[in-house]
Amino acid sequence: MAWSRSRWTPPVYSLLLSAVVLGPLLGPGYLLLRDAVSTPRSYFTDSAWGIADAAARAVPQDAAIAALTTVFDGGLVVKTILLLALWLAGWGAAVMVRTVLPAVSLPALLVASTVAVWNPYVAERLLQGHWSLLVGYAALPWTVVAALAVRQGRSWWALSVCLAAAGLTPTGALLAAVIALVVLATPGGSRRGLRVVVTLGIAAVASSPWLVATAVSGGGVDQTDPAGWAAFAARAEPGLGTLGSLAGLGGIWNSEAVPGSRTGIFALVGTVLLLTPVAFGVWPLIRRRRNPVIVGLGVVALCAVVIPALAATGPGLAVARAMGDIVPGAGLLRDSQKWVALAMPFYVLAAAAGIGQMCRGRRRNRVQPAAPSAAQCTRFRTAWLPGTVTVLALLIALPDLAWGVGNSVRPVTYPPSWRAVAAELEGSTGDVAVLPAGMFRRFPYSGDAPVLDPAPRMLPLDVLQTGELIVAGGTVRGEGARATDVQNALLAGESADALAELGVGWVLVENTTHGELGESEQTLKPLDIAYSDAQLTLYRVPDPLIAQHRPTAAVVVAHLAWALLLLGGLAVGVMRRIGLRHNAGRSDQP
Repeated sequence: MAWSRSRWTPPVYSLLLSAVVLGPLLGPGYLLLRDAVSTPRSYFTDSAWGIADAAARAVPQDAAIAALTTVFDGGLVVKTILLLALWLAGWGAAVMVRTVLPAVSLPALLVASTVAVWNPYVAERLLQGHWSLLVGYAALPWTVVAALAVRQGRSWWALSVCLAAAGLTPTGALLAAVIALVVLATPGGSRRGLRVVVTLGIAAVASSPWLVATAVSGGGVDQTDPAGWAAFAARAEPGLGTLGSLAGLGGIWNSEAVPGSRTGIFALVGTVLLLTPVAFGVWPLIRRRRNPVIVGLGVVALCAVVIPALAATGPGLAVARAMGDIVPGAGLLRDSQKWVALAMPFYVLAAAAGIGQMCRGRRRNRVQPAAPSAAQCTRFRTAWLPGTVTVLALLIALPDLAWGVGNSVRPVTYPPSWRAVAAELEGSTGDVAVLPAGMFRRFPYSGDAPVLDPAPRMLPLDVLQTGELIVAGGTVRGEGARATDVQNALLAGESADALAELGVGWVLVENTTHGELGESEQTLKPLDIAYSDAQLTLYRVPDPLIAQHRPTAAVVVAHLAWALLLLGGLAVGVMRRIGLRHNAGRSDQP
């Protein structure tokens, strides 16, 4: 009975925990918070394919959302994916612990799920709007499980699914690839070299949408602003320093994307509460030093904390700037705190290990131990007290993660003006320039936090964006060279012919947000108004030079390869599961 509970309780518990975190967002509306933008419908624009002049940071995410929103509402799609990500993170943590430490108790599994879901990393990335990054984060424990299956000579399909799912974003693809390679490259099992090579091949396919798009467009390869390394470096929280903040899975660069409980001395208290069960379980894991996988994950966790801390120092920033000048695409690494996600699998194992000692049999090498004896069941029940106390301590460590991180992550309702403008642009040509200048907005309906302009995902044409960011009072230059030229032309009040030569067919003015307009009235005054109300005004630029570059066959094939890796792996897994159940049913017949 107890052993069967350890199978279904963690997924149910993880789902409830995820619902508590995302509660407000589960109502009607759309996610619009800092970098997170969900819209009723997205489109297959050049930006969605990753072939605009900006870096391909949201690839294949945007193309996948564009495909799904041809059938489903975009708000529902994003919220469903985010809920699944948190749920699978907690459930996957429990499955990983049960696989690596097979005799742990149910309370230890619940502690593992809590550590994976209820921590500063999840809270800060939610507040920053990095919902798709959390998909890659959720894939990490499942990647460990799938890679262990490969080490044991079983099928590759599960690992393919994990790497493809994490590959929804470039960062997620790299996170999962690192974990998979660490598990498969450590000593043990047969054909270690072959399994590493195959894993690299699968990871390349999972990453092919953004790799191919970057190669085709050249966007952002050699254009990383040196100022970005300091602006996006990990940040010290009160009483902790940078190293302590990162060790507690916090320290995001944006001080505004932080729960209230992490802005004062309680950040120290919360970090101690999180790290205590982790530290308590390190010794039991060290005693298992003969297991190279655990050692490998521990080394990764240490590097994931120490390296970003060093990168935030003066010498570390100097090295990062030099690397940015030499290594193409190094800008992907500049938000160094996001790599702390690599510590999560070891943290989960360590937190569960101490409690797991209370019901551990002698069968250390078996994935699924036999039913426990009566004595084991007694020890199993005694694990509930420390397990419950640990779970409560973890929840108290970050109390405002509940209910949308203090009701900050909640849905918004777009005014109908956006649908009207999208309908007006349907079937048209030319790119769209937007005013006021800049990428971030504060609409009356979007709350107090700045939000990424929804126009690029709301409209069926390419919306030009400079990529320029205002960070801590400074400016980080973006990669959108043509968008910058267009913005400068508008602010200088140049003629509509100058816009047309730059490929601009439309100018959208977002009336309810503040920002720089410069002398743009001189440019807009002669233009025809295609749509206007209190929210938005759309101007038509005559005879634009069409500058759009449709996706090449290589870009489309790369996206299809990623989708086939994900969906094909899922199909193989389902078919294998059905076959196993069918064979089990036949074996039960007399």
